[in-house]
Amino acid sequence: MGWYVSYIVLYFIFMFAMGIYYFFKVKTYNEYLIGSWSVGYWPIVGTIVSTWCGAAVFIGWVGMGFTVGLSGFFKFALPGILFSILLIFLFAAPLRRQRLYTLADLFGERFGGKSGIVPSILSAFIYSVPTLALQIVGMSTVFKMALGMDLQVGIFLSFALILAFTILGGLPAAIVTDAIQSFILLAGIVILFVAAVLYGDGFGNIIAKTQAEFLSPVGADGLNEVLLFALSVGPFYLVWQSTWQRIFASESEKVAKKAGITGFAISGAISFLPFSIGVIARQFAPADMKPDLLFSYVTVELLPPVVGGLVLVGLLAALMTGADSFILQGSSNLTRDIYYRILNPKATEKQLMTSARWTVVIISVLGLVVAYALTDIVSLYQWALRLSATVMVFPFLAIMFWKRVTKQGVVWSMVLAAAATLAWPYMGISLDHTVFSFLVSIISLVGVSLLTKHDPSEQVRAVYWEDLDSAEMDEFPIDDEKSITL
Repeated sequence: MGWYVSYIVLYFIFMFAMGIYYFFKVKTYNEYLIGSWSVGYWPIVGTIVSTWCGAAVFIGWVGMGFTVGLSGFFKFALPGILFSILLIFLFAAPLRRQRLYTLADLFGERFGGKSGIVPSILSAFIYSVPTLALQIVGMSTVFKMALGMDLQVGIFLSFALILAFTILGGLPAAIVTDAIQSFILLAGIVILFVAAVLYGDGFGNIIAKTQAEFLSPVGADGLNEVLLFALSVGPFYLVWQSTWQRIFASESEKVAKKAGITGFAISGAISFLPFSIGVIARQFAPADMKPDLLFSYVTVELLPPVVGGLVLVGLLAALMTGADSFILQGSSNLTRDIYYRILNPKATEKQLMTSARWTVVIISVLGLVVAYALTDIVSLYQWALRLSATVMVFPFLAIMFWKRVTKQGVVWSMVLAAAATLAWPYMGISLDHTVFSFLVSIISLVGVSLLTKHDPSEQVRAVYWEDLDSAEMDEFPIDDEKSITL
C-alpha cells in the first residue's frame, strides 16, 4: 500500500500545483473556457488522447473484452474513432474559423440566441452529468483498491478533488495537464498489456486457449449486430462537444486538423489494448468476476506495487482528464448558451468568469448526485449517447451544408427525434432503435424546412461554405500573443 499512497499523493500534488498556477494566470472568461483559441499542436494531441481514455477505456473496455471479446472494439471504440476523425477531417477548419465556444453556439449563430437551448441541455445535463458520474465512481474504485477506502467516502473524495482542480484552472490547466498525463496513461495501459501477455505465456498460448468468438471482430452476435451497434455509437462523435472544444481551442485551423487526426489515431491504437487485456484475462481471472472489477484484479494480480502504482496513476490521470473535460463542457453550455445568450447578454467579464466557476460547481454537484443515486450509470450513459446523436447529428449537418434549412425545421427535428428515441421501447416496432430515430430526425428536418420560411433571426447560409458573421465575438478580443504550450 505504501507505493500506492506515495504515487497518488505525488500525483495530486502535481495536479493542484498546476491548478493553482493557472488560477492566478487565467484572467478572462475566454481563457478559462476555451484557452483564448490559442492552444498549440502537442497540447491538443495530448488532451484528445487523455479525454478519450477515461473510465470507459481503463475499466469498461477491459471488462467488455473479458465478456464479449475483441468484437467490443469494433462495436464501440472503432466507430467512435472513425467518426471523430471524420469530424476533424471534414469540419475542423470551418468550425475553427467561427471562433465559437460550444456546439450550441453554432446553432445560436445560425438561428438566433434561443435556438441553442436544446443542444445546451443535451450537452450539459444529458451527457456531461452521467459521464462525469462515471469518472467519479471510477476514481472511487481506485481509492478502494489502493487505500481500502469505503466506496461512498471515495465517491465524495473524488468529487471534491475533481471540483477543486477544475474550478482553479479551467480549460488551460486541463489541457496542459492532459498533455502531460497522456504519457502517464499510455505507459500505464501498455505496461498492463505487456504484463498480461507475459502472464498468459505469450500470444501463441493465449490464441490457442481462447475461444474463436472472443477473437473474432464480430464475436457471437454476427456482422449485422456489430454494424447496428456501431451505428448507435459512432454518429454521436460528430457532435461530441469535447472534440469541438479542442477544435475551437486550437491556435489555427491547421493545428485543429493535424492535431485532431494525430490525437484520435493514437487513441484508436490505445483503445485496442484494454479489450485485448480483457480477452487475455480469461486465461487466469475467475469466470464469474464482475467486469467492472477486472481492471483492479489484473493490476493487483499481475504487477508488484512499485509498478502497479504507476498503472493506478495512469488510471487516475485518465479519470481526472475525462472529468474536468466533461465539467467544462457542461459549464461552457450553461455559461455561454444560457447565461450569456439568454439571461444576461450584457454580462461583464467579471460576471462571466463568476458564472463559469459557479456552473462548474453545478455540473460537479449533479455528477455527485448521479454517482450516489444510480446503480446503472453505464446504461444511462449509453442512452445519453443515443439521444444526443439522434437529436443533433442531422441538424448539425444541415447547418453545415444546407442553406434552405429553417429554424422551425431544426427545432421540430430535435423535438420529434428526442420523442422518438424516448418512446421507441414502448412502441413495439421491429425497426432498430437508432435507425428509427434517425429517420424521424431527417424526415421532419427536411419536411418542415421545405414547408416553412426562414425566421428573421436567422443568418441564412451553409456554414461549411461561408464564414459566420463574427460581430458578436468581437466583444471578446483574442490576444494572439498568448499561447498555451508545453
